[in-house]
Amino acid sequence: MAASPPGKRIVFTGGSGKAGRHVIPYLLSRGHQILNLDLVPLAHPAVHTLKTDLTDSGQVYNALSSLFSMSEYALSPPPPPPDAVIHFAAYARNMLVPDSECFRGNVLSTYNVIEAACRLGVRKIVIASSETVYGVCFAQGDADYHAFPLEEDYDADPMDTYATSKLCGERTARSFARRFGVDIYALRIGNVVEPHEYAADFPAYLASPATRKRNAWSYVDARDLGQICDLCVGKSGLGFQVFNATNDTITTRVPTRAFLREACPGVRVTREMGEWEAPLSNRKIREVLGFRDVHDWRKYVEGEGEGEGEGKVEES
Repeated sequence: MAASPPGKRIVFTGGSGKAGRHVIPYLLSRGHQILNLDLVPLAHPAVHTLKTDLTDSGQVYNALSSLFSMSEYALSPPPPPPDAVIHFAAYARNMLVPDSECFRGNVLSTYNVIEAACRLGVRKIVIASSETVYGVCFAQGDADYHAFPLEEDYDADPMDTYATSKLCGERTARSFARRFGVDIYALRIGNVVEPHEYAADFPAYLASPATRKRNAWSYVDARDLGQICDLCVGKSGLGFQVFNATNDTITTRVPTRAFLREACPGVRVTREMGEWEAPLSNRKIREVLGFRDVHDWRKYVEGEGEGEGEGKVEES
């Protein structure tokens, strides 16, 4: 597996959240130093959390040029700005706050982080977009996808506020990448699954596959999301990019094509798909970044161990 060179200084926003508390330990294991910007502390002895309101541009600019720990006061001269910024902080879905605040907070914080990073000379920025931009997750009523697989060139047309805020973040990233000539990668992150959630939730998902339509029968293991972030830090020179951030396989007991024919009979399939390929396809991160699925769901759900060929996605 390709990986980033060790020892990068990375500012991570939202590291105390569901994804961040697994991604950050992975990044630490790869030799990186992390400063966490959040409103609540991350319970990790190696990571300082700087309480930061990301909707305040002055706080963001100051935080991105901050020391990473109290011990760095001993350094002379002080360290330069970070090598990379990973921006995960956001209202994580609709219905946490009124829609107008969800949009304001998510769009403004993403703008502030990207602008400050670019003006400070940071050359690598990774932002969290979302599976929701594909328009079904938070659709009003039952909606169908345009086509399968869901890939990064899909005509994203969500109707909800959260997903729209994420598309605004992607457009902001594209603008700044072009203006400053930096790498900004937007991760369309699938349904994040923590280790304990396999036993707790997946039996019900498998028993009632219809409940997973809004997530396109796809997911990302929080630990594998750490690998994806590390690979993004290590891969330079791509400018602005969008990557689906998911694991390899569909979360059903039925192979992909057969399942989609039954579940979405009116939705076309635009290319040959792997036997168990996730409908929210990660082909681009496999081919461009070198991602390798480590935490396939079948390893953790009782009675669902991989059989011969099952759970594997053929390389293109």
